[in-house]
Amino acid sequence: MIHRTSAQDVSELVWFKSSYSSNGNEGDCVEVAAAPDLVRVRDSKNVQGARLAFVPGAWADFVPYAAGH
Repeated sequence: MIHRTSAQDVSELVWFKSSYSSNGNEGDCVEVAAAPDLVRVRDSKNVQGARLAFVPGAWADFVPYAAGH
């Protein structure tokens, strides 16, 4: 399923970085913005680039998996 958002929707998102995503280089991390309908992920080095979007349940399943690898 493809979900498109307007520029206004995306500009209202609050992005945050995980303290675990950097290897000491401040630009080397991912950012996450959670909204009620989708969790969005982007590369902090290219904030205008491609973004991934997950339904909350899929994100909740992915996080523990990624933490274990």
